[in-house]
Formats: sequence, structure tokens, C-alpha cells
Amino acid sequence: MQFSIYQESRRGARKSNQDRVAYCYSRSALLMLLADGMGGHLRGEMAAQIAEQSVTQAFRREARPRLSDPGAFLREALTGAHRAIIQGAADAGLPEAPRTTCVACVVQDGIACWAHAGDSRLYHMRDGRILAQTKDHSLVQQLIDSGRMREEALPAHPDRNRIFNCLGSLRPPRVDICATTRLNTGDVLLLCSDGLWSPLSAKIISSAILKNGIMQAVPELLDEAERRAGHECDNLSAIALAWEEHAPTEQPDQGRPLQSIAAPPQETGAAAAPGEYLADDEIERAIARIRSAIKGQADDKT
Repeated sequence: MQFSIYQESRRGARKSNQDRVAYCYSRSALLMLLADGMGGHLRGEMAAQIAEQSVTQAFRREARPRLSDPGAFLREALTGAHRAIIQGAADAGLPEAPRTTCVACVVQDGIACWAHAGDSRLYHMRDGRILAQTKDHSLVQQLIDSGRMREEALPAHPDRNRIFNCLGSLRPPRVDICATTRLNTGDVLLLCSDGLWSPLSAKIISSAILKNGIMQAVPELLDEAERRAGHECDNLSAIALAWEEHAPTEQPDQGRPLQSIAAPPQETGAAAAPGEYLADDEIERAIARIRSAIKGQADDKT
């Protein structure tokens, strides 16, 4: 399994960054994930953080070193993240659970499978063409599908942020699973939050990646999205993979543990590199700290 990967998360013009991006890999499988905490609800960044921790923990537990069914894994992992968010809010006594959109992708045996809830997107690109794109769970997407609105008008629509499906809502999320897709050498998978795709057309995104590759194109696209959005720029994040099945790159050592690499919030201009291994108890403590922080803020308001 050989690939190049780049991830970055920026605050934009917001006071804080509620996006989270991460990837994990074993010698036989790779997981990429992006969660966009919903700012219209309490503590969206906490929901995104719990989603990231919950899904990557599930991958590290089950990819030993392969997943038996990537589609089933993604459905259960995102549903499990939803349950973890609900439980965290209940433990903290919050009036409502925090919420987040989420898109995740597994690559195994040269085949990609992805799932999403909300309007965080995945693009599958080949030779500058977009072969597949997730469909947003949003009001404006329904208007586009019904022919009542053109896609070009989406960035200026007053209801562009109205999402009807996410993790942490009162009802269980609808997790859309794509059909499995075999990757060719040079294919690109791009996961991104609406802070990136909303100001930029799909043609701009695909053309930039075809011209410059992911390592140069992704930070340039983030720059352009920030420039176009100006003082209204949302958090913007992306994780991109270029499949290099025949490239002479180093394979992960079979004896080393699964790697889990997360882009720190508000990080700018850094290509992802392997980080330290997190044990299961460390992840549990991290989630416990998140729940404690939520509870502390709830207590402060009482």
C-alpha cells in the first residue's frame, strides 16, 4: 500500500477552529476522516473531536491489519461516534448534544470506500476529472436536486448552512455509503469541509490538483478559499491522498503499531507526518477530558 497524503486545518476568520482531520493506517488498510463541528450548536468542536477519536479508535481496534467489511465498518463507526457524542452530552448534563458533520474513507486492497453525514465532502479525481462526489445532506442540495436552484448560486444562498443530517442530533444519522471504487495510480481522494469547497467550484479544485499535485495544490486551494471568503471565511480543512500503487515508497513495518495522525486545529502549511502512537487508554483519557471540559463549561453557566 503506497500513497502520498497531505492534511491541513485552518481557523479562517472564525474565533476558533471546530474542524478536525486525521488519518490512520496499518500495513493493509488506511482510514481518512474529516469532521466539521457545527457552530450553530453548543460546542461543535467537542463533537468533532469526539467523532475523530471514536472513529480512529475503532479503526485501530479492528484493522488487524485488515477490515473484514470496510462499508460495514464505516457505517458502524460513524453511528458509534454519534452515540459517543450523545453519551458525552448526557454525562455532562448539557441541554443538547453538540453536533458535527463527518466524512470518512477507507482504502484497502487498492479499493476505496467512503461514507458521510452532512455537508463535509469527498471528491474522487482522476486525470483532472471528478469521477465521484458525495452529495450534501442540506436544504440547498435538495433545491439543486429538484431543479429550483443552480449549483453556482450555492455560496450566496442564505440557507447554505442548513444541514438536516449530522452526528449528535436528536435522531440517528443517515450514513451514506458509496459503492466500492478501485483506485488507479495517480487517483486523488480529497476530503474537505465546506469552508474549502463552498467558495471554490469543483472545476477549480480538480484543475489545481491536476496541475500541481496534492502537496502544492491543497495549500494553494486553502489560500484561494480564504481570499474569496474574506471576513466571512469559515474554518477550512482538507485531507488529500494521491494513490501511488507502483511507486517505490517505504512500506510501514509489519511489527509496528497502527499510526494515528491528526492535524492540530489552526495548523497552517504542514504536510502530515507520522506522529506518536496513542494507546487505547490514552484515547479514553482524551475523550474523558473532553467530557470533563464540556461539564465544566455547563457548570459555569449554572
